[in-house]
Parts: sequence; structure tokens; C-alpha cells
Amino acid sequence: MAEKEEKEGELTEAEKEELRKSEKGAIIELLVPVDTYLSAGVHIGTHSCTKNMEKFIYRVRPEGLYVLDVRKIDERIRVAGRFLARYEPQDVVAVAARPYAYRPVQKFAEVIGGKALVGRVIPGTFTNPYLSTYLEPKVLLVSDPRTDVQAIKEASKVGIPIVAFADTDAKVDFVDLIIPANNKGRKSLALLYWLLARQVLRERRVIPPDGDLAVQVNEFEMRLSE
Repeated sequence: MAEKEEKEGELTEAEKEELRKSEKGAIIELLVPVDTYLSAGVHIGTHSCTKNMEKFIYRVRPEGLYVLDVRKIDERIRVAGRFLARYEPQDVVAVAARPYAYRPVQKFAEVIGGKALVGRVIPGTFTNPYLSTYLEPKVLLVSDPRTDVQAIKEASKVGIPIVAFADTDAKVDFVDLIIPANNKGRKSLALLYWLLARQVLRERRVIPPDGDLAVQVNEFEMRLSE
């Protein structure tokens, strides 16, 4: 199924060229080349699309696959990086219930100095100070609104802002800042979290505006053996 969707999500050279330009036709500089985004599959959506995600769609393939606009993915990574950089590192908590997101989330937290919460979120994690697992984040980064429901529910109860990677089929009712993206693929998640970590450090001026991370993208990728 993944290979089939990847093939359906392939873009023509003309489409790639279009994605290198703004809607007005001006050449734009993305955080990474278009081909890097496409080879990681960040643009590959699902065969359904919720109303709140429609504005991020680039194409709908004849097979019914929704394809995300990498320019809008790029733009939202920049916005999210700027937003997250406003918080103290230890106040940022990133969560992942989906196994493929475990390593990306852990590396992201390690790089920016935040906290990672992978696997099942115990009820009360953000709302019950008597729990040994209690956390008090000032902002929450979510890997998938569909699988990280408990974290979103608790954060929304106590007024914690929520940033989320959201695929085309995502329900984002309680999400404050959407980053449209393929949040299911290993390579996609690795690139997305790597880029966001880099952008946070750039915004904090820990690295120069054009600086790179000391770790490579592949270090953010979940291994099949893990």
C-alpha cells in the first residue's frame, strides 16, 4: 500500500518546477530543495481530506490520493519553528503514539533541549500533579492528531497551545498551529522533525540563519529493527 501511494504521489517535472515558485511565479527558496521533500514523501497524503486540510492540498490524483503542497509545508515549518523558539527549551514537550515517530520525536527533543513523550500517554499526564509522570509543558508538539488524542485532550483542557503535524485526513479541532505533512512515513517524519529542530535553533540564534544541525537527517529516522 505504501509503495502504491508513493507511486501515485510522484510529480511530473512540470509540477516540480511549479513548486519552486510562488503562486505569483517568483522563484522561492525552500528550507531544502523540492526534490529532497519529494524523495522523503512529505507531500503524500491519504485518500480522504478533512475540511480544515483542504487549503494545504496541491493536487488530487485520478486515483483519489490527496497530494500536499510542499511550499505550504515549508512555510508552516518556518512558522512553527518561530513559534516554538519563543518558549524555554524545557517547556516544549513533543509526543508520539505512532512507533515510526518515536525516534524523530526523541531526537528532536534532544536537539532543542525539550522533552519527549513516546508511546501511550497516561491519563492525567498534563492534568494530575499527583502522578509521578506529571508534566507541565508550556507548548505541545504532536506527531499525529489521530493517534495522539489523549495528549491533545489533556493539553486543550489546561490551555496548552498545540502544534501538530497533520495529514490530509486529520481532525484538527483543538490544534492551534497545523503543519501539513505525511506524518506516517519513516523518511518523512525524520525530515520533518530534523527541519523543525533546525528551524527552532536558527530562530533561537543557536546556529546561524543558514546553519545546519550537527546531526544528519538519517539519525532522526526510526530503524525497522527498533
